[in-house]
Order: sequence, then structure tokens, then C-alpha cells
Amino acid sequence: MADPSSYRPRPGDVPDSPGVYRFRDEHRRVIYVGKAKSLRQRLANYFQDLANLHPRTRTMVTTAASVEWTVVSTEVEALQLEYSWIKEYDPRFNVKYRDDKSYPYLAVTMNEQFPRVQVMRGHKKKGVRYFGPYAHAWAIRDTVDLLLRVFPVRTCSAGVFKNAARTGRPCLLGYIDKCSAPCVGRITPEDHRELAEEFCDFMAGRTGTYLRRLEKQMMEAAEEMEYERAARLRDDIGALKKAMEKNAVVLADATDADLIAVAEDELEAAVQIFHVRGGRVRGQRGWVTDKVEDVTTGALVEHALQQLYGEESGDAVPKEVLVPALPEPVEPVQEWLTGRRGANVSLRIPQRGDKKALMETVQRNAQQSLALHKTKRASDLTTRSRALEEIAEALGLDSAPLRIECYDISHLQGDDVVASMVVFEDGLQRKSEYRRFQIKGFAGQDDVRSMHEVISRRFRRYLAEKERTGEWAEDTGTGPIGDGGTGIDGADTDGTLAGPEAIPDSLKDDDGRPRKFAYPPQLVVVDGGQPQVAAAQRALDELGIDDIAVCGLAKRLEEVWVPGEDDPVVLPRTSEGLYLLQRVRDEAHRFAITYQRTKRAKRFRAGPLDDVPGLGETRKQALIKHFGSVKKLRSATIEQIQEVPGIGRKTAETIAVALAQAAPAAPAVNTATGEIIEDEEPGTTGGSSGEPVTAGVPDERRGQET
Repeated sequence: MADPSSYRPRPGDVPDSPGVYRFRDEHRRVIYVGKAKSLRQRLANYFQDLANLHPRTRTMVTTAASVEWTVVSTEVEALQLEYSWIKEYDPRFNVKYRDDKSYPYLAVTMNEQFPRVQVMRGHKKKGVRYFGPYAHAWAIRDTVDLLLRVFPVRTCSAGVFKNAARTGRPCLLGYIDKCSAPCVGRITPEDHRELAEEFCDFMAGRTGTYLRRLEKQMMEAAEEMEYERAARLRDDIGALKKAMEKNAVVLADATDADLIAVAEDELEAAVQIFHVRGGRVRGQRGWVTDKVEDVTTGALVEHALQQLYGEESGDAVPKEVLVPALPEPVEPVQEWLTGRRGANVSLRIPQRGDKKALMETVQRNAQQSLALHKTKRASDLTTRSRALEEIAEALGLDSAPLRIECYDISHLQGDDVVASMVVFEDGLQRKSEYRRFQIKGFAGQDDVRSMHEVISRRFRRYLAEKERTGEWAEDTGTGPIGDGGTGIDGADTDGTLAGPEAIPDSLKDDDGRPRKFAYPPQLVVVDGGQPQVAAAQRALDELGIDDIAVCGLAKRLEEVWVPGEDDPVVLPRTSEGLYLLQRVRDEAHRFAITYQRTKRAKRFRAGPLDDVPGLGETRKQALIKHFGSVKKLRSATIEQIQEVPGIGRKTAETIAVALAQAAPAAPAVNTATGEIIEDEEPGTTGGSSGEPVTAGVPDERRGQET
């Protein structure tokens, strides 16, 4: 690890002008490329106290061994040079496009004597007209198959074309009138080129004029009683309209625009692009990006623009580019795009109307793309194994933590304080072993104290089971630990580890079921920083448990904290171990929030009947159904209450006393209309039109769930 001060340039040596800089490691490999309006000011930011740097920046400057720069005239030139160097050096600390595959285009080779329609990938060639890109090659072939009926342009390869010319026999498409067969002289080169031009015009969006022309020809053929020709033109029009329906109009003003959306988390970002030409979505593409540097959404947009248009020119760069956030500063990027197109390009954020609605669609696609990528990544066995090994190495564990438990605290302004425990085994969720806790030791908001209580309760149960059964077998295996009495969420999704045969007899009850909290983890993860980690470790120390590792994951900088250390463990941003810890932490947070909301909602729905001892849900529903509301039930006599099936005199007396002692409830409110419902009370089945009814519900906007 290098000391940045060892290669820091003197401030006077760095020019105060636009430029591009490169950080190199000790092997002279370029590890980061950046641009700056002022090289002196930007580089000075890297050579400050390491404690003030973002963890990712800190890792980069300590990995580097030297820095060099190139001065340019303008920020636009800096943008162009930065793109060139990133493509050339592929620096490890710059944004990387993991899915940088080549998307298929519909291409028309206008540079040939007989232009050919085909699917093409890779670098664009001079003299070839491109349409797209498309998400799948089959989408191009479907479109071409419909259009060949009207525009029978050549689609065969050079070998097939030459063989047909040699034998004087066209291919199958020539016989079924989906090719004009220029190979055997059925059409002149000039007429075939004109046919290809019409095909390109139609694909470029100039469809209305051509359709009107065909309709006019069809009507003329019908008037001249050339019914076969009129029918053929009618079918041609139908084929064209069907091809047009595959790309519905999304922007009524026939706009040419690209829409870019970004969905991101701390480690990765998904970029989705919709290409709109002539008001129709002509293509879609996307990438998943590793955020190996500390970047904003605007910076991600800038990298996407470089990736999209770095090697494009002319009409390939649209008049309008719509983005979720603007790069900072935006002027050089807009000027660079204008230079690539050769005409003015508008770079902006859509604010209203169809364009904003379409941007929301692109954003949903980006979010789904990121979720799908995470699902695929989590299901890979090799990746999970590497993640567990990285965690073990970072925390100094003797072996990979095959079982990880994570704890999180949730509350709303100190009310309804709950905790969650989620379990991951072999890097996969074990939902059958999730547990949830109510904080009982104190009232109010204190996450550290709550964490200490939860860890103490969980492992006190573990020690009780261990003491009851005596010494543990050396090979305890893996398996569920049973319900801790506070409920579970979901079913076991990992069938390979479930089942009684996976659990040793020492961990089972007499009836063969897994005992509660009997199986210990190798690693306890808490959602939080130093205070929460210290509380968890203190709880284990008080119980005399010294063979379970503890760490915490702080949300703000994704730092891993371990007990007794003043500095966090900083895992690389591309680390699979960090990714797994994040998933564990996020799942614990989700489970805690879900329980907290459920508990709060149940408290809001509570009514006077809930306090009647021995009165179950079935008889409560029967009472409400019989009387219609708690208000009417309160005014009923004991004899009238006894008329309800299942209610005896003793129970009726208990109900009457409980309702008489209960304080009058706040009036019920229909949350949809704001109407006060006079004859209903909380705990009833009231509420007009099936709308929810609440009583005394505080405005949740006043607080924030944790």
C-alpha cells in the first residue's frame, strides 16, 4: 500500500487549466482516468488526509504509485480524451460496463451494388444504413419478414447470391416473391437500389406518405377492375400496418430521442436506454455497471453518454437526449454531443407529459434489470463460495461462515420497537428460520440497548438448549432451529439443506422436530456501526460465548465494523463478500420493517373486545355480526348478549363489564373520504364500500421508520 504523499506533485507543477489525469500503480498500469476543469484543484482533492476521503477513493490513491496529466484547451476536449483513455486502458477504478455486449441492428448495405438487408453487430461500417439497436435479433427478423412482402430487397449472403447467379436459379425467397431476385436479372441494379431506398425511408419513420400512395394505387386498381392487383396491394398495406404496430407510437410529435434511466444501489447500477425514432420505440439496450468509484447519478449518465455516442456521428446521435439527472457541468457534455451530431442536441430532464411518462417506463425497466441481475448473481454457487471466503479473510475467521445471522432494530419514533433475525446458510436465505422479537426490557428509542437485549435473548435460549442436552456433537450439521415464539415469514426456499435428516438427533426434540434456537451461527451481523457491534459483543461476552464472530455493516459508507477496532474493515466495492453482507443486512431491514408495520397496524385496529379474557376471534366476529357495532353491543343487556351463539351468561357478564370499563374510543374515520362514521368503533367490521376504517391514527409523515 503506497503512501499518497510519496508521489504527490508539487502544487506549482500542476497547471490550473482543463485536462485529463491518469493514476498508475507500481507496475505502471493505469488504474484510474479522470477529467477536470482545473487539474490543480481536482488533484489537490486526492492528496488530503486519508480519513477525509471516501473509502473507494482512499483505496484508489493508496493503490496508485504515480499520477500524470495531459493539458487540453477545453472541457469538451477533456471529455473526448477521457473517453479514449478509458477505452484504451480499461482502468479498474473507473465505472465498468459488465454487460458491454454488442446489440443487433437492422442494417442495409447501401455500399454494395445490390444492397442487402441483414442483422449486424459490432462496429458500424461506412456506407451502411443502421436501424435500432434491438434487444433481440429475432425481433429484427420478424419485422423484415413482414416488410419483404412490400419491399422485396435482397437478404441473402454473398455466397448464396453468387451461386444463384451462376446457376440462373433464385433462392426460395425469389420463388415466393419475398425477393426481387436481382441475382438472375429480374430487376435492374438501379431499380433494386430504389427499392432499398424505399425500405430505408419506411424504417426511418416516413410511413404515412408511402401508405397513402399504396392506398391510392389500390383504389385505382379496383376502379380499373384489376382485382388481383388491388388485393395484393391491400395485403401489402396490411403487412406494413402490422409491422408498424410492433412499434407503437409513444411520442405524438414524431420525436427522435434517446431516453436514459438509471437504477442504482451502493455497489451497482443498471442503465437502460430506449431509442425513439419518429415517435416510435425502435430499439432498447442496457448495461449493468460496477460502481467501483464514488459516482453520482449525473456522473453515471455522463459515462452512459460516452458509451453510447463515443463512436457515433450524424443522425446516430438524436436531436434530443432525455436523462434522469444532468452531468455536472452539463455544458461540455451538451457541446460534445452537438459536435458528434453536427447539429444542436438537447440534453435535459423531462418534466411533464408523454416524455415524462415514457421516462418512468424506462426507469421501471432499469429497476427490473438490476433486480434480475442481483437474482442471477446471488444464485451462482461459485460466486457465493467466493463471497464467504472473502468475508472469512476480511474478518480473520478460521473458516467460511456457512451460517450467518443478521439482526436489525425497527421502530417509529420510539414506538412499537421490534427486532428481526434473518438467517443465510451457504449464502442463501433460510426464511423458515427467520425470527422476530418485541423489545420488552425498556420503553422508548435506544437502538444500542435494543440490540443488546435481542442478542442476549437469542443466545440465552441457545445456552439453555445446550445445557439441557449436555455436550454438543463435533459435527452438528445444519438445519432449522424452530420457531422462537414470535413468528416466521415465508417458507424454506432451500430444499437441499432442509429436512429432518440434515439435523443431528442432539438438536431435535423428543418428537423429532428441531428445537428452538438450538443451532448457533458462525457469524453475527448487526445493522449498524461501532455502538451496535459493541453492544452485540458485550451481550455474547456476558453469556460467556467466545466462538461466534460479530461484525456490523454501516449503511452510510458500507463499512464493516468489528469489535474493539477503531477503524472499519473496508472491502473492495467489487467484493462479492461485501455484496453478500449487503444482501443479508437489507433482508434483515426488510423483515424488521414488515413486522413493525404489522404490529403498528394491529395496534391501530385494536378495539375494546380485544381486552375481554377468553374471547377469541371467532366469537368476536359473531358478536359484531349480531349487533352491527361495538357501540350497539355496549348498550345491549346481558340477556341480549347471551343470544349470540357460543356466548354463555358468564362470558356475557365479562363482556359487559369490559365494555363498561373501556374508555370511549375516538370516532372512526373513513380514510378514503375523511367521513366520520358515528355508529362505528375501532375493532368493528364497519366502513362504507369496503374502505379501511381507522381511529386515532397518527399521521405517519410525522415520523420515520428505522
